[in-house]
Amino acid sequence: MSARRSSSVRHLLFVAGGLALVALAPAVSAGCATDGPECNKGSDCASGACNASGRCVPGGDTDAAPSDAVAPTPDASTTSDGNVPLPDVVVPDGGCLPNKDFRILREEVPLQAGLRATFKVARNVDAPIAGTPGANDTRAWDFSADLTGDALSLVETQKVSDKWYKDDFKTATYATKLSESSTLLGVFEVSPSALKLLGVVSPDEGTSRTNVAYAPAADILSFPLEMGKTWTTTATINGTVSGFPTVPYTEKYDSTVDGKGTLKTPLGTFTVLRVRTLLTKTVAGFPTTTRSFAWVTECYGTVAVATSDANEPNAEFTRASEIRRIAQ
Repeated sequence: MSARRSSSVRHLLFVAGGLALVALAPAVSAGCATDGPECNKGSDCASGACNASGRCVPGGDTDAAPSDAVAPTPDASTTSDGNVPLPDVVVPDGGCLPNKDFRILREEVPLQAGLRATFKVARNVDAPIAGTPGANDTRAWDFSADLTGDALSLVETQKVSDKWYKDDFKTATYATKLSESSTLLGVFEVSPSALKLLGVVSPDEGTSRTNVAYAPAADILSFPLEMGKTWTTTATINGTVSGFPTVPYTEKYDSTVDGKGTLKTPLGTFTVLRVRTLLTKTVAGFPTTTRSFAWVTECYGTVAVATSDANEPNAEFTRASEIRRIAQ
């Protein structure tokens, strides 16, 4: 393998392999339309949520109910914090009100093309990833403070039907940029039970194009999300990297919903579940591991992601190679 080809493959492994660790945020971020009669981003709305139709979502992650929503009837069960959970209320024009029951259904997460949100992103920083213990096995995380090197990053989910790689990913729902350090895109499929990574591509075709596919597709999120749930995918990756055929390699995603509580972000405070992922990339028999945490909430999706350095030994790491938090 030439030096150029080897370098290209290593770069793809770093960027694409970190998908579950970094690109979860764009994959499931707060749904804001690219245009619309009322709003373009969450900060345009009192609720902090702009839906895919460009309309402000009533309520957001608050206890307010829309005036035209029918009041739900509580069921007989209670959540671990002693509160009676309410069914989620779907309001007109695609809105959503969270019931904060620490159980996130597929229907409660915006996953489609045409969404966008802005995140604050910092690299190589210490962060309070463990949070503060609370009552009933909850935690409180606070990612609202400015971090060294913070920069704003606009994340968008793009339609695939008009892209050069559309015939290679016929079941794709959208594509989105993987990292601020690369132009590569992750191609995703949304199924009734999971958010799946189908492959990684370059935005342009060209002679130096990248186009690799995952077999099977990697489950990045598995629904419903609830405490203690685990899932694993081992995918073989094959295709073209920077114009060169690549030697197949594997990525194993081991994920667990390991925490629940509240997360404070620059946009606001959310009721969240935390998803822990251990990614093991194996190339020519040599494994490399990377850890990540994603904080997921009803009606918005993933509102924060923290990624470790390669081969981080501590499951609850404190130094993040990258951390992003929803800002607007």
